[in-house]
Amino acid sequence: MGSVEVAWEGGVARVWLNRPERLNAVAPVLVEDLLAALDHVAGSGAGSVVLAGRGRAFCAGHDLKEPTPPGDSRARLDRLQEVTRRLRALPQPVVAAVHGYAIGAGAEFAIGCDLVLAAEDAVFAFPEAGLGLSVTGGASRLLPLLVGPLKAKELLLLGERVDAATAERLGLVNAVVPDLEEAAMTWARKLAGQPGATLAKRALDASIELEAALELEVSHALITEHSPEVAESAQAFRNRG
Repeated sequence: MGSVEVAWEGGVARVWLNRPERLNAVAPVLVEDLLAALDHVAGSGAGSVVLAGRGRAFCAGHDLKEPTPPGDSRARLDRLQEVTRRLRALPQPVVAAVHGYAIGAGAEFAIGCDLVLAAEDAVFAFPEAGLGLSVTGGASRLLPLLVGPLKAKELLLLGERVDAATAERLGLVNAVVPDLEEAAMTWARKLAGQPGATLAKRALDASIELEAALELEVSHALITEHSPEVAESAQAFRNRG
């Protein structure tokens, strides 16, 4: 699990995205390593999970400097969507500990968790519309539930960056904290000691139907992926590197 690390501290499983040289940007290897890590954690007996990022960011979104790998686009997108499914299906509550950038897929990883804590330097954005791309990870369903339909449209259609204080005011995060690691572990330890946390998580998530949103997002992603404008934008971004 080179691009994802897992460790245990008491009853807490700590999962780190570990591509710091790329601000933990999403590439196929990170998706596969993260899915493997979540499977490992699910059966570990841990009472709670903290998802965080190594280096200067939580996750800066898709790595546009990596060419789209050849093969079945549908299968690759399904694997990305599977991250949200497995985060939601974990028996343990998951705390996202977000610092630095949480952009695009990174923001979607965060809101796929059960609770979200943000450092004071955290920045969230959903820039897909401006790049001609589709949101993924169930954001089209989860974001309106968190911030309301009108603000969700503002965030998704305009794609503007949101600082930590604004994210807290909107309801995108639970709290902004001065010491992210300490706060995340405090919450995670408390969750690990709550014997009814798993049942409460299942009950709260039972009313959230994600599959229809995930399927629609994949359909849109398949359309946009083959758009000449998207290919040009991605190539221009790579050339800047």
